[in-house]
Amino acid sequence: MLNTVDVAARAFNPQLRGYHAVYRENAVNHCPGCGRTHWLIGRMLAECGFCGTALPLSESYLRSSSALIHRRGKPASSLAA
Repeated sequence: MLNTVDVAARAFNPQLRGYHAVYRENAVNHCPGCGRTHWLIGRMLAECGFCGTALPLSESYLRSSSALIHRRGKPASSLAA
């Protein structure tokens, strides 16, 4: 049976997880495939402009995947139909 110390030790162990490359918005990002720094930025991924390697954006979990529609400064969801 596992105690809480064992569970907490397993919760975050980078050696077991492996290498996790992400694109960081306010940093110089070198491509793990070719080493260059030219990126095409999308909503959820950044793609290397030379070799096509794709990395998830480190900030993508903060953004919604759906578009928010505004009408005259108010979100459409707050307007009556």
